[in-house]
Amino acid sequence: MTSSALGRDFRLLWSAAVSSRFGDALRTPALALLAATVTRDPRIIAAITVVGQLPPLLFGLLGGVYADRWDRRRTMALVDGVRATVVAALAVTVALGRISVAVLLVAAFLLATLGTLFDSASFALLPALVPPDALPRANGRLQAGAAVAGGFLGAPAAGVLFAVAPALPFAVDALTFAAAALLVLALAPVASAHSRPVLRRGSVWSEIVEGLRWLRAHRTLWRVTVLAAASNLAISGIMAVLVLYALDVLRVPPAGYGLFAAAAIVGGVAGALGASRLAARLGTVPALRAVLAVETVALAGFALARDPVSGGFALAVFAAGTVVWNSLCASYGQRHVPAGLLGRVGAAQRMVGLLTAPVGAALAGLAAAAYGTVPVAGAAAGTFALVTLAAWRTLRPAEPGVLSPTGAA
Repeated sequence: MTSSALGRDFRLLWSAAVSSRFGDALRTPALALLAATVTRDPRIIAAITVVGQLPPLLFGLLGGVYADRWDRRRTMALVDGVRATVVAALAVTVALGRISVAVLLVAAFLLATLGTLFDSASFALLPALVPPDALPRANGRLQAGAAVAGGFLGAPAAGVLFAVAPALPFAVDALTFAAAALLVLALAPVASAHSRPVLRRGSVWSEIVEGLRWLRAHRTLWRVTVLAAASNLAISGIMAVLVLYALDVLRVPPAGYGLFAAAAIVGGVAGALGASRLAARLGTVPALRAVLAVETVALAGFALARDPVSGGFALAVFAAGTVVWNSLCASYGQRHVPAGLLGRVGAAQRMVGLLTAPVGAALAGLAAAAYGTVPVAGAAAGTFALVTLAAWRTLRPAEPGVLSPTGAA
């Protein structure tokens, strides 16, 4: 998956990203299993999940500021080093039998907070490592590697390692963070220097506002961001009830749910590997419109499916489209946003997209409780149809000189 044409530095970044993703896939289910050994109160277990989702909303924009202020290569290495220390301390605490709800809440919150800075720096660093026309391919390879490491390797291994020793998945996760830090440090310094922005002179708040204003002024990128937020409303809704829909409507046997869910991973990998070809053939913006149309058809098929095979196939196609969309959106922003604003604009895009996710999940839960899961799937398909219609009416390639304060297009 790491083509040599993308160069040594990209291979190092890819390896670091895959290593971290594998560790994340071990830690996330292990935290849930560990929480269940401490308490059976569903409110507390849910709170551990929630505190891990808050930092991107609370600190995402701040992470973007410091990703633009600091050397991005060193920032990523430092963050992974700190995360390795945090998870190693958690592993020791678990091994000593000193775990508590407070420890789990603090660890989940701290790791997610550090992740906001890492994500901003990584997004902003990539354009310095590969040529602009290779960005769709590079982003696709990153997503494919993350999907394989997380879905096919990390997630299945988490339960096995936890059964051997509850501290083991956290110890392995600490090693993956340490490995990722070393891999990032091995990047050629010239790549980091090339992408290092000029020193900032304003306050943190003024720099946040600068990034938000730039995003809002770039018509195409802003429309892509709003469309992503609208689609995330539907995605989070369908994901919130996916297991119930699969078991009750598609008649997936409980023992086969893991295989059913793997369809999404397979589709995601296929989409990641094909994103660059689609962009090369159609152009990035036309490809984004086409992907939304495909996702709408796939989600409609999922809403109409009544058996595991057709439902799994529709889910795989939808997942493939989602990954293509994410890869091309990232590539478009990395090509059009000035280097000194990449951290802040990327963080602003992620925050806007994330704002709708909890709303979609909450609405889906309420609707499913009142009317069942079938209307939720139908509403998600309808939402995607509206998003697709809006994209085909309003989404156009950037026009030089009129879309942003810097004239970037």
